[in-house]
Amino acid sequence: MAWKRNPAPKSIYRRQLAARLKELHDQSGKTLAEVGQIIEVNQGSLSRIMNGDRGTSPVLVKALLDCYGVTDPAVREDILDLVRADQAQRQKWWRKYSAVINTTQYGGYLELEQSATTLRSYEPQLVPGLLQTPEYARQVITAMRVDLDAKQVEALVDVRMNRQTLLVHDDAPKLWAVIDEAAFRRIESRPTVLKEQLEHLLDAEPRTNITLQLLPFAAGFHPGLYGSFMLMGFPEPNPDVVWVENLTNSVYFEGSDDVGRYTEGFDHLRATALGPPETRSRIKSMLKEL
Repeated sequence: MAWKRNPAPKSIYRRQLAARLKELHDQSGKTLAEVGQIIEVNQGSLSRIMNGDRGTSPVLVKALLDCYGVTDPAVREDILDLVRADQAQRQKWWRKYSAVINTTQYGGYLELEQSATTLRSYEPQLVPGLLQTPEYARQVITAMRVDLDAKQVEALVDVRMNRQTLLVHDDAPKLWAVIDEAAFRRIESRPTVLKEQLEHLLDAEPRTNITLQLLPFAAGFHPGLYGSFMLMGFPEPNPDVVWVENLTNSVYFEGSDDVGRYTEGFDHLRATALGPPETRSRIKSMLKEL
């Protein structure tokens, strides 16, 4: 089914916090109604916090710890650290770009991307945004978003470059990208931009969390002819998500049938594409041609 809401999974910290609080609650022998009366918080809100469905604050958690009789400073600080970590993860770095992002098809994509553990991308016409150079991104956004002025274009270039820091964190997601040969041939008329982009891909590819495959024209017809898509995987129990973008909006799918079809299509694409070593050799050959 298609998503019309922001379906970002719960953070790891929030789920750990919920488990700790639930354990303390069970040990206390109190009911949620009793706890709610003591700390003056609605029972429904407490239930959502215990289930990890909503975030909370250090003030409220301190009140809960007092209610449960938790006095050990180390235990209290450990639990409060989970609250602070969840709050930090909820701070969206792209908030300052909201004026321009709201006019694009990003929707909840950025939040999903930040929470993902695996990213499987198929691109028939472009290098994936997570692997673009600044100048490549600038020319792509300028050409595709004719409704934006130069300042707005630069704001989106900044967003795209900031997104890429995701791939160099200690807990970086694994990115598997299948890119059609057309994405490279399309910008042969801009050899400087293409050269820089190809070199950037060669620099990125050796990272253990990045796998690149080029789908050559010789592959002929294939499932990717429907268009680009991104498969995002998350820690259990969150379901995988498919993200598809078109000219006017973005659509998210989480139904097992939809995700299964896209997963099957991606598996076919990566089986048809050149392997990572052959892809690296092909990119080097393109550089020599330039």
